[in-house]
Parts: sequence; structure tokens; C-alpha cells
Amino acid sequence: MNETTNTTITAKQAKRNMFFFPVGTLGRDMIYNMFTNYILLYVLFTHNLTAAQLMAITGIMIGARIFDALNDPLMGNIIERTRTRWGKYKPWLVIGILSTSVVVYLAFNVKLEGWAFIWFFGIIYFAYSITYTMHDISYWGMIPSLTQDGGTRDKLTAMTNLCAGIGGAVAGLMIPMLTTGSGTIGGNAQTAYGVVALIFCVLAPLFLSFTIFGVREDRSYMDVTPPPVSFKKIVSTIVKNDQLSWMCLIFLMHQIGADLIIGGIGSTYIYFTYGYKGGLYSLFSTIGLSASGILLIAYPWLSSKWKRKTLLKGFGIVLTVGFALMLAAGLFMPATMLSFWITTAGYMLAQLGMNCYYVIMMLSIINTVEYNEYKNGTRDEAIVASIRPFFTKMGSALAVLLTTVSYLIFGATNYTNQISALEQAANMGSITEAEKLTQIEAVINSVTSTQSHGLLLVMCLIPLVMMLAAYLLYKKYYILDEDEFKRIVEELAERNNNYYVE
Repeated sequence: MNETTNTTITAKQAKRNMFFFPVGTLGRDMIYNMFTNYILLYVLFTHNLTAAQLMAITGIMIGARIFDALNDPLMGNIIERTRTRWGKYKPWLVIGILSTSVVVYLAFNVKLEGWAFIWFFGIIYFAYSITYTMHDISYWGMIPSLTQDGGTRDKLTAMTNLCAGIGGAVAGLMIPMLTTGSGTIGGNAQTAYGVVALIFCVLAPLFLSFTIFGVREDRSYMDVTPPPVSFKKIVSTIVKNDQLSWMCLIFLMHQIGADLIIGGIGSTYIYFTYGYKGGLYSLFSTIGLSASGILLIAYPWLSSKWKRKTLLKGFGIVLTVGFALMLAAGLFMPATMLSFWITTAGYMLAQLGMNCYYVIMMLSIINTVEYNEYKNGTRDEAIVASIRPFFTKMGSALAVLLTTVSYLIFGATNYTNQISALEQAANMGSITEAEKLTQIEAVINSVTSTQSHGLLLVMCLIPLVMMLAAYLLYKKYYILDEDEFKRIVEELAERNNNYYVE
């Protein structure tokens, strides 16, 4: 790790940061995608659950994510107090990524059934909440210490989100293909998930090493007396910063909508409608998420041409068209490959819009650091940075609740239990892989159109409403546009007489 205590960043180091910081998140987002978006699917398709056990799983996930959300600002406060020869961020990057890798490996490789599995799931889920937060808050909290220039920060944030999207897309491509259908590793889902988890848990620390060893941040914070760890400090930072307060609500609404499709309903809908084929869902998710890459590559150019609120309006139209295409294909067309491709194209447009919203909201939260300093005299980078994961997890918890309620209302678990029983039989060798796939196909064919259409309506209408509401709130209440942010930074520079060297 970099042991220098220099407080300025040279032009050469700034270029290194632009590469080494974004690359560090590739493996982190593979793990995040697998645990957050596939853990419920893994449980449903590898374990036979009663309604009580499914509700217990749901309660654990919601409870852990709420706990995790509350833990995020506390972790941000702890990071703010950290003073080591390596700065305040990097020690938590190391501790967090190593412990997270161990936890995620165990989550997908311990074979238990019944209530014993439920107890294990509860322990491992809360452990993940704690360990992932350590490196997630410290990672994103570094950005304000890497640059205060608005244009450079836009570019760095877009590059980082691009790498995060690539990591998530790789996971989204690999996991269905290697765990579902004829390409399943070992012939059964239980073995396949375990192998994929091992691969990701090795890659995550390796990629984050680029950030740990290659990035240098401005460490002028080392000369400031660290604040005490207290919830009062966390709450006061949010309450006293009106722009941050509004972004909390706006970002929460965005995350509820964004998490519904990738959190389980999307894959279950594709399997129920088009067959138990991992390749199809890989196509759906990968093509959909490719919009993220397009958006993030283009965002620096887009932001140089149009203001953020204008971009939100334009991409709000794009995501509306995308959801309309998905609904039209699912409700009014037979379940053929043509309707699958229209659904996938619609999802790509929806993702394009939602990812534009995500990038803008990320930047809007980060920019409240300078607003906090301007208004209240303190920057509190780590606490402000903790707001994003805080509401990401709160949104995820609510999305899990909506997903489980949808599964119970439309009877999805009646079919997933049958499929998990066949997966377990294949794992034990009592049936062949070919027999397993034939019997699963019969189970899928028994799903009614009312059940599949119900899942489709949930995963399209709720996200659409959330995105449009988020846009309206942002347009009315967020005042830190590009010009106002530039004015605040210039005034702070004059006030502090502390210019940042790019």
C-alpha cells in the first residue's frame, strides 16, 4: 500500500488514478451481483422450501439489509476517524474484501437443508452485510479525495460505474449459463453455484489490489482532528444538508425500481415464459446491461452537451418506451423467440434510462460533499458516501419484499420447489442430467399465463412509476446543478486558499 502522506496529486498520479481506481471494482461487483441478485434464486432452485421457510428467508434478507443500511453511515463515521500510515480508506479495503470473499464462498458451498439451512443463511447474510460494507464505503468514499474538479469527477465516476457495470455484466452472463440448463457445471445447480462463487471470490481481491496499491488520494484530512463515532453526527450530517436529504428519498425510489428485475423476478419470468435455459437469461441480462456500458462510455460527452436535468428528462422517455415494449411483447404476443428479443430490446432501453438516472444520482450525492462544506464547514466525505449504499440496501430490502409477495401471490414457489427437488436428485445421482432437464421442462410448461403475466406487470409497472417519481422530485428540489456546483467550489477555494493540483 502507498505509505506516503503527501496531500497533493500530481498530473501523472491523476492519470494513474483514472485507471487504477475504476479497475479495482470489477471483482467487487462480480461478488455483489452474485450475492445480491442470485442468492434468492439460488435458494429457490436448490432448496425445497415451505411457505414458512420462504418467509423466514425473506425476513432475514429484509432484516439484514435494513441492518446493513443502518450500518453504512456508522461505517462511514468509523472511516472518517481512521488515521493510519496508509490513510483512512485502504486498511478497510483490505480487511473488507478478504472477509467478504470468505463469507460469499461459504454462502454458496455449505450444504444444509430445512431449518438448519435457514439458521445458517441468517448468520451468513448478516456477516455479508458487515464485511461488504467495510470495503464498499471506503471505496466510494475515496472519490471526493481524488479530485474536486467537476469535469474530472464526472469522468472518474463514469469510468468507475462502467467498470462496475462490466463486473456485474460478466457475473450476469456467467452465472445463468453455468448454473442453469444444459451448460450447468457438474450437472446440477448446487455444484455449479459453488464453483462460480469460488472463481469470483478469488478475482475480487486481485482486482481491488489495483486500487489498494496503485491509487493515491489527497490526504489533507490527516491534519484534521477526526470526529467522534456517533449516530448523532450521522443524522446531523443528513438533516443539516437539505440537498443530501432530498437525494436520500430520490435515490431510494430509484433503487426500488432498479432492483426488482435483476433481484429475481426477471430471471423467474424468463424461465417461466421461455424455458429453463440459462443461456436465454444470460442473453436477456447481458444485452440489457450492455446499455450500461454504452451509457457510461457516452456520459462524459453527453454531460458536456446537456445539463443533468435535461438528460434525466430525455432518458425518462427512453426508459418509458423500454418498459412499454416489454409489456407489449409479454402480454400481447405468443412466447416465441420474436417476443423474447422484443422483451430483451425493451429491457435494454429501460436499463439505458435507469443507468443514466443512477450515474446522475451518484454524482448528485457526491457533490453534496462540497455543499456540506460550504454550508456547514465540514466535508464528511465518508458519511456522505455511505448514503448511496445505505439507500441501495434499503431499496434492495423493499425490492426483496415485493419479490417474495409477488412469488406467493402468483404461486411461483409451487414450481421452484419442484425444480429444486429435481436439482437435488441430480446432485445425488438418482436421476441423470437429461432426465432432470426433461422433467423441469414439464414443470415449466404447467405455469399459467396469469402467473407469468403477473410477474411481468410487477417488474415493469413498479420500476416505471418509481423512476418517473424520482425525476419529478429531482427536477423540483435538487438545486446543485453544474453552474451552482462550480460557484460553490470556487468560493470554497477562495475561502480555504487550498487549490487542488490536478
